[in-house]
This record gives sequence, C-alpha cells and structure tokens, in this order.
Amino acid sequence: MTSPATDRTDVRRRVLLAAPRGYCAGVDRAVVAVEKALDHYGAPVYVRKEIVHNKHVVETLAARGAVFVDETDQVPEGARVVFSAHGVSPAVRESAAARNLLTIDATCPLVTKVHKEAVRFAADDYDILLIGHDGHEEVEGTQGEAPEHIQVVNSPDAVDDVVVRDPERVVWISQTTLSVDETMETVRRLRERFPHLQDPPSDDICYATQNRQVAVKKLAPDCDVVLTVGSANSSNSVRLVEVALDAGARSSYRIDGAAEIDPAWFEGAATVGVTSGASVPEVLVDQVLARLAELGYGEVEEVRTATEDLMFSLPRELRADLKAAGNGDPRPRREGRRALDVQPV
Repeated sequence: MTSPATDRTDVRRRVLLAAPRGYCAGVDRAVVAVEKALDHYGAPVYVRKEIVHNKHVVETLAARGAVFVDETDQVPEGARVVFSAHGVSPAVRESAAARNLLTIDATCPLVTKVHKEAVRFAADDYDILLIGHDGHEEVEGTQGEAPEHIQVVNSPDAVDDVVVRDPERVVWISQTTLSVDETMETVRRLRERFPHLQDPPSDDICYATQNRQVAVKKLAPDCDVVLTVGSANSSNSVRLVEVALDAGARSSYRIDGAAEIDPAWFEGAATVGVTSGASVPEVLVDQVLARLAELGYGEVEEVRTATEDLMFSLPRELRADLKAAGNGDPRPRREGRRALDVQPV
C-alpha cells in the first residue's frame, strides 16, 4: 500500500519545521519543578490542575508519582501541592493555607506579571477588561485577583456587551496565550467604544506565544498542510492551528502525537509545516517527523524567526529546600524539553 505522497514523482516533498516551537521557559520551569519535587520529597506530590496543558507530560509525571487534583480540598491535609503554570487566585491560596498544605508555586512569572497588573489597576479603581477565554485556568486565576473590577472579554464579537462604570477609567489586560491578531482586533473594537481605554504597561501575550505564531505565519503560505503538536486544552496550540489557516495554509490540524496523523491529509501535498505548542516536549515532534518521513516527507527545513534563551529560576519554596539539601541548581535544565521519554509509535 502506498502513501498519499508516493504516487507523485514530479514534486519536491518536504517539511518546514517552525522555530521556535515547543517548551517555553515557563513550562520548562513548571515541569522540572514537579520532577525535582518528586526526586527530593518522594511520591506522592500533588498538583492542582494539569501542571501544563499537555496530555503526554501529565501522564508521564503521573506515572512517576504526581497526583493531579482539581481543587485543594482533594489534597490530604498537610501534604505538598504544586500550583500549575497557569496560576491560581487568592482564594485558592487561602484554601491551601487553611488545610496547612505545603505549596510550591509553579505559576509562570509572565502570568504573575498579569496578576500584579490586575491588582494595581483594581487598587486605582479601574474597570479591567480581561481579554481571554472564560473557564481557562489562567483567566480564572487572574480574575480572582480582583473579581469586582474584572470582566472577561472572550472575543472581538463580545465587545458590544461590555458595560463599564466610567468610560474614562478603563484598562485592558489579557491572557498570555491568545492569538496576537485576534487580541489586537478586540482591543481595536474596545477602543472604538472607549476612546480613553488604557493599555497595560507591557505586552501581556507572552514572548513564546508570539514567537510561535510569527514562525507559523512565515511558513504557512508555503504549506499545503500544517500540523500543530499539542493537546486540545492547550490554548496556544489551538491558536497555532487557526494562525496557520489565516496565514495561507491549505489545511491545518492539531494532533497530540504521531499516532493521530491521517495519511489522507497529505493527498497531493508537497509541503507540510510542523510546529508545536509551548507545553510540548520535543520528543513528540521528533516522532511526528519520523512518521512524516515514512509517508515520503523526509526532507526537513527549519524556518527560524527568533532564538529563545530566557530561563526562569525554580519556585522559591523548592529552591530553598534543594539548596538546604545541597543538591539544588536554581535553574531548570534546558534539556528539560527532552526529559520526558516516550515509547516509539
């Protein structure tokens, strides 16, 4: 049986591989924090929500002894719990304290920055318009910092429903993993309604989200098909699928891994683009490339639009314990993106 790519000999079949892709500094920090906590304290280590939105990462850490729970009241009193990279509200912290839980805060520092913005604007009595998706853990955490002042704006089409107390004291902030273009369109429409709308002091959409979208925009016009490796609940991965289509790809698919690839997608396709969300270990991308090679797409060209070297220190609670034990490097390992081994598909 031949693959869809093997019945044509007159085209050059290739893969355009986006760079940057995969793990960002915040994800690297959070995943390594759970790994080091398991090494140092032993299992079980409880984690509120998914540490990052990636099925493979969560399953691999669970196999090592991480126990994922929805809320802190599911954690035994006095046990150790890690807060996910998406951040938590003050109410969650209070609940953990009431149960005497030992907390490790793996919130991405860029999410923490947005939380601090919300607190500051609320203290100045602004109406805060949080551009993001209702129900996403990051949005819930940010909104929990100042629930009386914050309202969520889900999309440009939701702008007409926004009601504020004083049109001259309005500011917008955003979830860190959104589509840059859609966010700016939402801001444009908000400013039409509220000309005095203030901007946050710095861009809230994280550098990694923006970099991955820019890379996809560059390769997509040359691609018949674009594959984004990432889980369905990963906001930044879902956005990459949309960005690829908007930028000119003929078709665009999200997959958790190589096993989900459908050869029928590549009928008549010469060029396949590949990228991955910010919570995806590189081994999953390697497996996708291997599967594409089997289908006739063995030539790989990297399309690089930026180089990332940002690193965040491990959570201070964990860092202090590791230092006291004499075995703590305060930085996550850069090879953390390849630290979660998988079996061949």
